[in-house]
Amino acid sequence: MTDPLQPENWPDWATEAVEIAPANPNWDAQAQEEIGQLKRLLQQFNIHQFEHIGSTSIPGLPAKPIIDLMAEVQSWDDMDLIADQLNPLGWNYVPPELDGREYRRFWVRVKDGKRAVHLHLMRPGEERWDRQIRFRDVLRKRPDLVEAYAVLKTKLADENKEDRESYTAAKTQFILQVLDEGV
Repeated sequence: MTDPLQPENWPDWATEAVEIAPANPNWDAQAQEEIGQLKRLLQQFNIHQFEHIGSTSIPGLPAKPIIDLMAEVQSWDDMDLIADQLNPLGWNYVPPELDGREYRRFWVRVKDGKRAVHLHLMRPGEERWDRQIRFRDVLRKRPDLVEAYAVLKTKLADENKEDRESYTAAKTQFILQVLDEGV
């Protein structure tokens, strides 16, 4: 039997290189289209609140061309039923033991063999929900921070091209600084 926890058994999209694309003004429209589809697919699970987060939600910011969405789910108990709705449309569930983040349930939508959309499901009251929104909203108001973050992301993507986790971890200090400033 194949062990899905072993990297040699992961699909190609799970280890794709970190690539930063120029800002795309269509990212928000793409996010809204995905949200509309997800609302219809997941309405029976009382999942109604969705947010476009991450770098693609910040106008003018270069980013990995992956739309990040966040939605509030009442319980983790419905993941198998949610999978029945999402899997036929190219969504892949990344279980917490692989994701390494107990506070969320993580889904990746794959198109043409590459990550296209991430869905972060979080329960009500999760602190990271507010942090995601706050970070996005601060950058939307501060072009100077967008510029600084763009430079940092490009540098870190070059340094960590084959290691998505290291790339993400290396951005943490900047993110925390923005959140601490509470701009």
